Amino acid sequence: MEGEGETSTWNKETVPKVIKIVSTRLSQRDLISLLLVNPCLHRTLISCPSLWLGIDLREMNNTGDRLIAALSLPRYQHVKQINLEFAQDMDDTHLEVLRNECLDSLQGLESLNLNGCQKISDKGIEAITCCCPKLKVFSIYWNVRATDIGVKHLVKNCKHLVDLNLSGCKNLSDKSLQLVADNYQELESLNLTRCVKMTDSGLQQVLVKCSFLRSLNLYALSSFTDEVYKKISLLSLLRFLDLCGAQNLSDEGLSCIAKCRKLLSLNLTWCVRVTDVGVIAIAEGCTSIEFLR
Repeated sequence: MEGEGETSTWNKETVPKVIKIVSTRLSQRDLISLLLVNPCLHRTLISCPSLWLGIDLREMNNTGDRLIAALSLPRYQHVKQINLEFAQDMDDTHLEVLRNECLDSLQGLESLNLNGCQKISDKGIEAITCCCPKLKVFSIYWNVRATDIGVKHLVKNCKHLVDLNLSGCKNLSDKSLQLVADNYQELESLNLTRCVKMTDSGLQQVLVKCSFLRSLNLYALSSFTDEVYKKISLLSLLRFLDLCGAQNLSDEGLSCIAKCRKLLSLNLTWCVRVTDVGVIAIAEGCTSIEFLR
């Protein structure tokens, strides 16, 4: 009897405690697999709300239906992060279903990754962002269907964004930058890689108004001039700056950027006008720099 009592205590108390500790180090996909092992393990995992704050459907098939099904489950009623990077079978209709059927579950969402979801258009952006008033991080890399209208929906519905990735959204123009500058003045990270329709006019608005920027990615954008690069000096908190391919950047412009004293990482690959003079200015002005290419 004594042995049976010890076994019972082990099963009811020790095992659940161990599972709760171990489960925090497992991926979401592993957690879902563990749910199927036995009812006891299922109850233990479900009783830990902190394990179900994220939904990871990266690179998976039938993603739209999977996401709708997941958000209908009680354990995901307080989800804070959703990662759909390069997920398959996700389009505007799925996001509209989420708006109509899963609105409550998305009210606390803080991070949404739609990278590579190329079937999503402005219509889908409107549908999903109207569900997420607390969104802080939004990434929509490599979406050629998104336009300035989509960004207009974003700034209207999500007022607290601090991290925005628009990399590869080739149909966005200065109108999007104006919207970002006017509505996200506490923005900390902005990625505009290959947003080829943007000009000095739009970027200048961001540099003047978004003074809290710590990370700015302008990779593969050769149309900006030295005049707007000089304005980067306004970003006193800047830590990361990618100017790869900035063909119009001169030593004079780089010397102005050297006023960003807190800069830690700078990419100058293919900045063909920069000479030793500009690099020396960076070395003397940005004494905390750790990465320089």
